[in-house]
Amino acid sequence: MSAPWLRGVAGSAAAAALLLPAAPALAHSAHSANSAAQAPAPSAAQAASMGLRPAPATVAKKLFGAWLRRDRHAASRVATAGAVSTIFAYPFRAPDRFAGCTGGRDCRFVHTSVNVPGGLDGILMVVSGSKVVKVYESRHLVKPSAAATHLFKAWRAGDRYRGLEAATNRAVTTLFRNRFDPKGVAYIFQGCNRDSKGYSCAYSYEGGAMFMRLGGSKARGYEVTSIGYIAD
Repeated sequence: MSAPWLRGVAGSAAAAALLLPAAPALAHSAHSANSAAQAPAPSAAQAASMGLRPAPATVAKKLFGAWLRRDRHAASRVATAGAVSTIFAYPFRAPDRFAGCTGGRDCRFVHTSVNVPGGLDGILMVVSGSKVVKVYESRHLVKPSAAATHLFKAWRAGDRYRGLEAATNRAVTTLFRNRFDPKGVAYIFQGCNRDSKGYSCAYSYEGGAMFMRLGGSKARGYEVTSIGYIAD
């Protein structure tokens, strides 16, 4: 993954402007986002005529464009039901830059004009063949405990992208240095406490505890910014 793009947001009123009640993109961002979805690439028909699968970028941009148009029918032709449901629930305005595809399947659309929680910084689509099979997206979690448990569950599942939905690259890198061991010590969530720097949420286990430092607000959404450990 690339370096974190998260930057501070001044005030919850400004942060609240990032959220949309219904449509996924504001008028001024829809044009740039549509531009992001358009790029020279073989069409699905051309790819089929050549006996090739469409490029991952082509498939991802088709879903992105269908989402911008609020066209679920078109979206369902290039994505699974779960992927369609996820992208149509995106709580922020549309990302405005296509950041390419990595690993031959993971395609990203990122924000350049607004800050959102987590290191994902927008939407990531996992493409398999001619369909988007999974969508990850920046989350708007209104409770510190929700962000903490979201990251913990991602770690337990070994899913870094899921972790980046609600945590910075720094926090995810620290946590994922060690693989979760289902046969190891049991982690017990101890809740979250507010302090002078924001919130801290803890998981205790035999021999010590793991602390998650969180930032953000209810209006903007909370994210895990760092991970620390103590030993008994």
